Amino acid sequence: MRVAEYNVPATGGGGDAECTVVTFGAHQGGSLDANVTRWVQQFGPIAGPPTRTTRLVEGIPVTRVELAGSYHPMMMPGPSDAGAVQPGSRLIGAIVQGPAGEWFFKMTGPDATVKAAGPEFDAMIDSVRAL
Repeated sequence: MRVAEYNVPATGGGGDAECTVVTFGAHQGGSLDANVTRWVQQFGPIAGPPTRTTRLVEGIPVTRVELAGSYHPMMMPGPSDAGAVQPGSRLIGAIVQGPAGEWFFKMTGPDATVKAAGPEFDAMIDSVRAL
């Protein structure tokens, strides 16, 4: 399921962040709305409303989500495996609806680090292509 995991070096006084790439294959992993809702529910309280936009990248629908607040990471599915709460965090995520299934790109970590890496995250998403 997890295809890649990247360390995002600390910027602006924050710590390191991480960027993960996950896919489950065609017709797997739940609906777009269910996944966006799950990401939002991993934060609380949140610092303002999440932003959600959808656009086409090379004809492929991409939904981008961004929110900040206290992150409640899930190490494995299920509430008993929840990680420690991380206040002052940010998430930038993208769900790429490819022809062979959805790909989930998710960057989480300290607010300053994730904000600073946002343009590089968006450039990575701009590079997606259907095979």
